[in-house]
Amino acid sequence: MNQKILFDLDDTLVYCNKYFNLTLDRFADELLTWFGAAGITREAIAAKQTEIDIAGVQIVGFKSEHFPQSFVDTYRYFRDLTGRAPSVLEEERLWKLGIGVYDMEVEPYPLMDETLDSLIRNGNELHLYTGGESLIQYRKIEHMKLERYFEDRIYVRQHKNTDALEDILSKGRFDRANTWMIGNSIRTDVVPALQCGLNAIHLKQEAEWIYNVIPIDATPSGAMLTLSALPQVPPAIHDYLNGISMKESG
Repeated sequence: MNQKILFDLDDTLVYCNKYFNLTLDRFADELLTWFGAAGITREAIAAKQTEIDIAGVQIVGFKSEHFPQSFVDTYRYFRDLTGRAPSVLEEERLWKLGIGVYDMEVEPYPLMDETLDSLIRNGNELHLYTGGESLIQYRKIEHMKLERYFEDRIYVRQHKNTDALEDILSKGRFDRANTWMIGNSIRTDVVPALQCGLNAIHLKQEAEWIYNVIPIDATPSGAMLTLSALPQVPPAIHDYLNGISMKESG
């Protein structure tokens, strides 16, 4: 039976984390010039920014302002800790650095087009489900010409969780036993999919954002696969369905 397949966007189809990591390195460089002499380390800066960043996502979701705000808040923390004089110019510099990550180039993962083409040729219906602000995410979608594959089956949500996925599935009347969620995030892709009764593929990335890494505390009702590269998706789904077919015929 043909499947409905929901793809995540960032770090599933297109690169994302590597641009955030580059920006975080530049942020740490800036703060070290101001606070390094006081004994503040790169590791301490990274740990505090991560703490503040994740706390912000929990409250506002994937709102673009939360990332540069985490830079400013981290700066203020170490400024107060070391007694450095406040500076509006320094805060503005860090804000521009953080918000600039959303203007970086969009780059597809290797063989993205070939993977999506293969799934469509096999009769599957593709959907795109991504977290973030509509303006930013649709800019990526248009740049990559992803409407070729997903048409009007594109869902952008600021909060990407089980409730958001459940709303999409209910309104679209998805056959959950024949629906897949594919993404890099255990937190926002895999666990919600399992909780909603979908098949799930964790597309594991080497340098994953710590926010995305949580225990899988949901029991699969269908497939729960872990892959390391996008082109592995079509054969993995094919092999899984073929295995079920053989069991049923046996």
